[in-house]
Amino acid sequence: MASENTTNYLDFSVTAQDGSTVPLSTYAGKVLLVVNTATGCGFTPQYEDLERIYAAHKDQGLEILDFPCNQFAGQAPESDDQINQFCSLKFNTEFPRFKKLDVNGDTADPLFAALATERPFQGFGSGLKAAALDKFAKANNKKFGEKAYIMWNFTKFLIDRNGHLVARFEPTTSMDEVERAIEAQL
Repeated sequence: MASENTTNYLDFSVTAQDGSTVPLSTYAGKVLLVVNTATGCGFTPQYEDLERIYAAHKDQGLEILDFPCNQFAGQAPESDDQINQFCSLKFNTEFPRFKKLDVNGDTADPLFAALATERPFQGFGSGLKAAALDKFAKANNKKFGEKAYIMWNFTKFLIDRNGHLVARFEPTTSMDEVERAIEAQL
């Protein structure tokens, strides 16, 4: 189930909360779930599912990489320390959380720009919640034009043990579906 694209995401680096550079090659041989998050979003309760999935599968080689982002209706205005404290205390998260970043526009982090370019947005699905989110996301992301890579918080990208992208999940995708896809890679 390897990607046709030759991008190896283990060649990217990200910024830790303390400002240090973390090469994703640190996670070579692991299955990665890369997520852009926010503390004040309607999808913030997904932290509970993410932590449950992490606890169940970390010993099999899963790493969840959490990247807070404040580009969606200002839903993550806190400092990195405040975000970390919120997630640790409210959801008992133990997976790695990185420095807050941008996922859209000219300041988009290269990792997210590459992931979203390889696996573009295909819609939020069907139903009233999806339709409402689609309308809100389009209005929010209009300012980013062609560089609106991510449509909303809690978009997830699954990277296999070899560093290749295998799936993109919008925040409306059920966490059971996300977990099944992770298990298929483990």
